[in-house]
Amino acid sequence: MFKISPSILSADFTRLHRDISRAIEGGADYIHVDVMDGHFVPNITIGVPVVRSIRKAFPDVCLDVHLMIDHPDKYADAFIDAGANILTFHLEAPGAADPAGLLKYIRSRGVKSGLTIKPATPVEDIRHLIPLCDLILIMTVEPGFGGQEFIPYTMDKIVQTRKLIDGLNPACELEIDGGVDERNLLSTIRAGANVIVMGSAVFREGEDPAERLKLLRSAGNGSKN
Repeated sequence: MFKISPSILSADFTRLHRDISRAIEGGADYIHVDVMDGHFVPNITIGVPVVRSIRKAFPDVCLDVHLMIDHPDKYADAFIDAGANILTFHLEAPGAADPAGLLKYIRSRGVKSGLTIKPATPVEDIRHLIPLCDLILIMTVEPGFGGQEFIPYTMDKIVQTRKLIDGLNPACELEIDGGVDERNLLSTIRAGANVIVMGSAVFREGEDPAERLKLLRSAGNGSKN
């Protein structure tokens, strides 16, 4: 069974509570929070106060927090204290010189540890870290902005990563992020992904996120309806 983690990067921030509520009612497994600092990626998005507010408003939701920031080690505690259930950082981020240590520390705080890589980063670069992860996130677009097209060569990376996870840490989840909708969802699941981040595929102007999630769930299960 695959999971869907709607990214609020594509939600209506003037009606964020409504959009998250509808996503949860539609069967979202996680809520994905993209944190960008304007340094590691050019965009600036959500910080600790917003994560804290979401946690307060939705005490039972699993917050899947993706740090696209420099020096994630300096901010891990703040996001954990704000309510992250899963905390994922980039292998490529400046200040992530000791990824093994940070992964262990995140786990020590009672939060699931996640590691992510950009499309061009070889999967082999994270082989030795997979046993320390509860989640591996493969970026299927360049990080920084929503609404991008899925990069075709990342499909091979999904397959490669699934093989490594199955051999080294079968309990680890394989998440992908970027350019996935009802057209290619099933193929990414068949390639080995089991947690799918979707932003613009869920949050579309004039459409109900709950209904979009139902459609996406059917597509991922192989249904045309």
